[in-house]
Amino acid sequence: MKSLTVATRGGALAIAQTEHVIATLEKIHPGLKIKIKEITTAGDKDRRTALWTLKETGFFTSQVEDALIAHQADFAVHSFKDLPTAQREGLTIGAVFDRKFVEDCLVTREPVDSIEKLPAGAKIGTSSLRRAAQLKHLRSDLEPKPIRGNVQTRLRKLEAGHFDAILLARAGLERLGLADKISLIFDPAMFIPAPAQGALAVQTRAEDIETNEIIAAINDQRARTAAAAERKILTTMQCGCHAPVGAFAEITGGEIHIRAFICDLQGKNFISGELAGPAKDSEKLAERLAKELLTAGGNQILEYLEKD
Repeated sequence: MKSLTVATRGGALAIAQTEHVIATLEKIHPGLKIKIKEITTAGDKDRRTALWTLKETGFFTSQVEDALIAHQADFAVHSFKDLPTAQREGLTIGAVFDRKFVEDCLVTREPVDSIEKLPAGAKIGTSSLRRAAQLKHLRSDLEPKPIRGNVQTRLRKLEAGHFDAILLARAGLERLGLADKISLIFDPAMFIPAPAQGALAVQTRAEDIETNEIIAAINDQRARTAAAAERKILTTMQCGCHAPVGAFAEITGGEIHIRAFICDLQGKNFISGELAGPAKDSEKLAERLAKELLTAGGNQILEYLEKD
């Protein structure tokens, strides 16, 4: 009987996502047994620093990758949007899995059915510059405020009256069985998600052929292609995952439609674009789109952010 160890962050959402991967793999591979190794990351230890102030990458992933490299685990499960675009030497993405609910959503203290219904000057909790910039672009009076902690902690802060609403990834609430908390789901073509949002990345050691063959059974190639195109926006712009940049790719048949934006922190200089073409050319299209956004003023935004 084959036995594997999977590394993951602790916390309800990370464990729920990892258990979903395990259940799927064990169903496909009868007799396979997988145990969980929980890892405490830098991001789990530091729950006070606003994420958008961080310069380093891998805040929620580096220690998990360390365990994989040290052979303390056979594979790892990450929220794909948290993984730096630069792959660690010796590691690879064995599968992109379960990309559902790519949208951002709003959880509010008082029910609303549109962003226009939020009170004037509403305080919105978010850990993302991308979300904050889009909020300010939609309504300049809204006040994005840094919020840290897991999903349940953020919900408690909302209920305690620290915020009028909080902005979260829909996927996290859905996977935790908390979809009933959602007040408003944004159209991802209008309120653009983080690259690879909603997808799970199953990471392996590149040379571990046997484990890679096992993991490959759950790979979703369409999700992988879309996520790779979105992440290509970040690598072409040479900006980190904390920058006010979003990308969303949809595949229909053999065609891919990519939308992306970059914005200043005040939400005023909102530069967006979209391209469509053959899915087989997805990364070339994404690179072209990113360069168009940079030429249109994105370079100046990034230069300003670097100085800040």
